[in-house]
This record gives sequence, structure tokens and C-alpha cells, in this order.
Amino acid sequence: MPNAMAVQVTVYLNEADQWHHRPLHVEILNYLRKENVYAATAIHAVAGFLGRHRVETTHLVDAGGKLPVIIIFVDTDEHVSRVLPTLKEMAAHRLIVRENVVLEQGNLD
Repeated sequence: MPNAMAVQVTVYLNEADQWHHRPLHVEILNYLRKENVYAATAIHAVAGFLGRHRVETTHLVDAGGKLPVIIIFVDTDEHVSRVLPTLKEMAAHRLIVRENVVLEQGNLD
């Protein structure tokens, strides 16, 4: 059987981003789960930058909420196309990358 094709979306956020006064990354994961997206993960960075700003790192004394949070999810092209308009609204002004990928193992069933 040939390798199946899928779409992977990466959303680059900031840990301080909000949606209706709640953490945006959690709200996006809740939305993706509600929409039955196959798999999604939020990754909280220990260092990074967004939008050509300076590199932010984590320190025990920091509570500024400036570190990147990355959401990655995978599903079929049809399913991704259906959820992307809402994600673009939720993460307005944030980078969203869509890539065609090959499933080397597993399936989206």
C-alpha cells in the first residue's frame, strides 16, 4: 500500500495570547477536538521568538507570558480546509503554516 497523504498545520502563538479571556492554545485544542480533528498537540517552548522580536527564554523569576506556544495538528485536506477559517479568526495576526505531508506509518481512520 502506498503512503497516504495528509495535511499538517502549525500555528505559532505566544503563551499570553487569549481567546475570550482564556488561553488561546487551550481554546484552539478544544475547538480542534470538538471538530474531530485526528491529532493535535500544543508545545510550550523554553526559548524562541515570534515576529522578528528578541529571543525570549524561560527563567524561574519570569512570569511575563512571552514564550512561544506551537500547535501542530494533522488531518485530511478536506478536514483541515473546514477548520482553518475559524483558526484564522482565533489566531488573527499569528503565523499559520499548512503543509502537505506523507504518513509514513499509521492512518487517519
